[in-house]
Amino acid sequence: MTEEPAEDTEEEAPAVAERADSAAGGPWDSEDSYPDIQRLDFGSMLVPVAQGLGFQVNFEATQVDEEGNPLDGRPVAVLVQYEQSVMQLQAFAAPKRSGIWDDVRRETAKDIQEEAQGQIQEGEGPFGTELLAMIPTPLTEEVLAEMPAEAREQIPAEFVEQGWAPQIIRFLGVDGPRWFLQAVVQGAAIEDEEQWQVLEDVLNGVVVVRGDAPMPPRDLLELQIPKEFSEGGEEEGEEAVETFNPFERGPEITEVR
Repeated sequence: MTEEPAEDTEEEAPAVAERADSAAGGPWDSEDSYPDIQRLDFGSMLVPVAQGLGFQVNFEATQVDEEGNPLDGRPVAVLVQYEQSVMQLQAFAAPKRSGIWDDVRRETAKDIQEEAQGQIQEGEGPFGTELLAMIPTPLTEEVLAEMPAEAREQIPAEFVEQGWAPQIIRFLGVDGPRWFLQAVVQGAAIEDEEQWQVLEDVLNGVVVVRGDAPMPPRDLLELQIPKEFSEGGEEEGEEAVETFNPFERGPEITEVR
């Protein structure tokens, strides 16, 4: 794919600026006047905290040992977990003149159809045009053996017999002033309105901290680990913040290129 030049220094495109100003809610730019609620500070993203939510940071290995095991890494995504649902959040640099969600959505759809042999459908959602994908996921003996027993027992027999199961994934994108925020939803929230509403409220309350440094479009905005992670999230009056093995990548299924 052709490399895009670093962003210019001219004024923002009206289309992007109007999207941020006219939205009934968030996601918000850090320069906006946004609601004062409790959020975790991930550096480039401030993510709302609420009862019942768990958080995980996915890492990308930057150093490995001779056997390929990760020794060091950088955070690349924030996962928000609620009951049987998960939402992956990533923020990227974007041009001042235009948003990138239209291009990212087309490229994602093409990759799903051509590389994963999946099916896609576009529709309108609370944050604009979004993408719903069905990706066939192999159910080999090895995959089934690694599953927890309770998860394996919930798989319909016909899926086991045919050797694959449909994985439904929902892609949402928001173009902001000089940034792009992508949310990828999996699990029960695809069909369960109550679980989706919780994740929608989180996405609506995200604040993106773009910073002033020039960056090439589509570069990932730097993530940091919130202080609550090292403190265990057990400050008085706060819900504990759930953390996991940082090199367990979890359900990260796409990247902006």
